[in-house]
Amino acid sequence: MTSASSALDNAKAQLAEAVKTLGYDEGLHDLLASPRREMAVSIPLRRDSGEVEVLHGYRVQHNFSRGPAKGGLRFSPNVDLDEVRALAVWMTWKCALVDVPYGGAKGGITIDPREYSQGELERVTRRYTTEILPIIGPDKDIPAPDVGTDENTMAWMMDTFSVAQGHTVPGVVTGKPISLGGSLGRAEATSRGVTHIALAALAYKGIDPANATAVVQGFGKVGAGVVQFLAEAGVTVVAVADQYGAVRNDEGLDYDALAAHVAETGKVVGFAGAEPIDAGQMLTLDVDLLVPAAVEGVLTAENAADVKASIVVEGANGPTTEEADRILNDAHVLVVPDILANAGGVIVSYFEWVQANQAYRWTRKEVDDRLEQRMRAAWEDVVATSEQHGLTLRAAATVTAVERVAEAHQIRGLYP
Repeated sequence: MTSASSALDNAKAQLAEAVKTLGYDEGLHDLLASPRREMAVSIPLRRDSGEVEVLHGYRVQHNFSRGPAKGGLRFSPNVDLDEVRALAVWMTWKCALVDVPYGGAKGGITIDPREYSQGELERVTRRYTTEILPIIGPDKDIPAPDVGTDENTMAWMMDTFSVAQGHTVPGVVTGKPISLGGSLGRAEATSRGVTHIALAALAYKGIDPANATAVVQGFGKVGAGVVQFLAEAGVTVVAVADQYGAVRNDEGLDYDALAAHVAETGKVVGFAGAEPIDAGQMLTLDVDLLVPAAVEGVLTAENAADVKASIVVEGANGPTTEEADRILNDAHVLVVPDILANAGGVIVSYFEWVQANQAYRWTRKEVDDRLEQRMRAAWEDVVATSEQHGLTLRAAATVTAVERVAEAHQIRGLYP
């Protein structure tokens, strides 16, 4: 896995390349590169044992030009300020690319949630929310679940914020439980979006889904849904991995049986319907489609040359390092960037925010149909820009997004 500073370097390099293509001056480049606001907070936690531990949390708001900031909150032992900065930058471009009226933000707490009780995680979440309270809100910055967090985390955040305001504010977070104003279709939105883009990429390459094979790295909130939806579309998923290991069945994995095994054991390892395989080797299997849907920096200079898939669809944020990107492009692998591929979550988060503000719930079909429409439109925009300017899909996506954010900057002007 790449370091947080490498992720930030990648984000900066992608922006610099887009700025060069667009011909912007250094002042505008600096404006686009610089976070508008950063907050680092200490989070004292009383453990169940009675001991007090101090954790560290962050919230970075990269851009406000197109609307309030938007971005997930992750609980991970690897979280630091540089990682959160990089993820906030990518959120800005992602929101602009799929044309939702947000800027990018991200939050994180340096914690391994597996080592803490539910009560401890609730206390951490509520204290963190209290610490960042001045800079969040439905018109300021709207958090959502990310790695290590879920709808319970969002319920605690919403309640903490609402108590401080003296009334319920459902629009302060997205990814909430349905009973608290969450959107139908939100839980699987990122997975559905990745699948829509994967199927579009297969069609672009002239590959029939019924004859396509795929590998999915990750079997969490994103990866598990991708396995399910690809299988439903006729794609044969031959291998999956999680943080504990990987399994393979060249005839295709039975999603329902695998999901039941993971629900029972907490890991894909030991699944009776497949053979074990080295997790690193899994990334280089001879398949049509590779979906890295777990963590950053899994495709690197060390393994990119061994990738045999003709299409890589980035379900995770930043799974491909800059050097790996060059190697894959030289090998004519079609790499669909994260800011396009995994934007389904922020699209349906936007739908949830709209529904909260209107106090009116959409049907699941309305949500799913509107999600597919936006994902397909974004795909077509990126492909058109790529073909028009001779750019990779990543460069085309970044150029499209950066141009939209820069336009908002320039139209609004510089105050004072």
